[in-house]
Amino acid sequence: MKLFSQYRGLRRENYVLFFGRVVTSLGAMVWPMLTMILTQKLGMSASGAALFTVLTGALSLPATIIGGKLADRWDKKKIIVICDALSVALYLLCACLPMNLLTVGVVTAAAIFQGLEGPAYSALLADLNPTADRDRAYSLGYLGANLGMILSPTIAGLLFQNYLWLSFLISGVSIGISTALIFFLVRDVAPREETGEEAEYQKEERGLGLFAVLGRNRAVLLYLIAMAFYFAAYSQYGFLMPLDLARIHGEDGAMLYGSVASINCIIVVLFTPLITRLTARLSGPQKTVAGILQLLAGYLLFLVGLGQIPLYYLAMTLFTWGEIFTTIADGPYLTARVPATHRGRIVGFGSVLTMTFEGAARLSLGALYDKLGSVAAWIAVFSLLAVSLVLGAILLRRDRRIYPKLYAAKKPAEQS
Repeated sequence: MKLFSQYRGLRRENYVLFFGRVVTSLGAMVWPMLTMILTQKLGMSASGAALFTVLTGALSLPATIIGGKLADRWDKKKIIVICDALSVALYLLCACLPMNLLTVGVVTAAAIFQGLEGPAYSALLADLNPTADRDRAYSLGYLGANLGMILSPTIAGLLFQNYLWLSFLISGVSIGISTALIFFLVRDVAPREETGEEAEYQKEERGLGLFAVLGRNRAVLLYLIAMAFYFAAYSQYGFLMPLDLARIHGEDGAMLYGSVASINCIIVVLFTPLITRLTARLSGPQKTVAGILQLLAGYLLFLVGLGQIPLYYLAMTLFTWGEIFTTIADGPYLTARVPATHRGRIVGFGSVLTMTFEGAARLSLGALYDKLGSVAAWIAVFSLLAVSLVLGAILLRRDRRIYPKLYAAKKPAEQS
């Protein structure tokens, strides 16, 4: 209980968003199974599934850019509620349709609306909390998302063969409940005013374009590129991993992958409060580098242990620790270093960069998997993580020099 007490004292709206994340994630059953839907239900090859997901993902890019601009110029709560309501309608429609490419297209449209609200959600957390509270606020939101996902991948694996339509129905109902919670209970969304030294880099810069801000914040740009390489490798958890499990374990692959994904969420729930507390004195770049190293170790163990089920869960534990480190660092790192007027656009740009890298990686890795097999594809994944690690190491030195006031904060626990 002592670990959870660190989340006390946050603004009330944080707890509403937390419960909203729990409910939404409880119904997040479709996307973890997308690769298996395309390959097993629709008969696509690995490269075909990669091409399809990349093309549909490309449709999300304009939505993410638009979402970032809207988040900086319009009511963030309204953006979240409207986008959620539209995605609910689309998921419920999918529950009534037979499984085919049209249904996958409707699911993709729902995902686009979820992506549209992403920058608003992240920027809203920054608005609600002063710099010193953001590590805890973003950690709480991340904890809520994974608390809801503990059961959803396993349930999705059980429903996959004969009751896939029910996954769409549960997703729609869950997001609908979350939307109602936010609509009725999140009332005060006025940004917190900050006057401390650590808020120096967040002063409003009206009239400046996105790239002008990035040009003045080279460390932020370096961070976004490092994370794009990282997420290109991280996303293989949802692409190469299920392909390998289906290849080795046949029809049991879907259920096995669902249980492994659930372990991921259990580890997040168990360790996020502990890691948040233990790393409070680390800077954002230090957490990021530590996370990349652990993700690399997790993937390596998964590859070495292919066919040995217990090692999958050990590999997922290492993988998840790395995920926790990078996730709790991400939002606080960015929002402490960019003008408050550009938070949504910076988050949106980072998402576009990440999706572009993920798409390119998925196309390349799908082709590698089909032509040269699993080992060649995983070697390419390790190469992506190596690049991310090198960029992260460079950031460790530059960030302190570019943003000295963040490191000069009186309380070490408040460093980003």
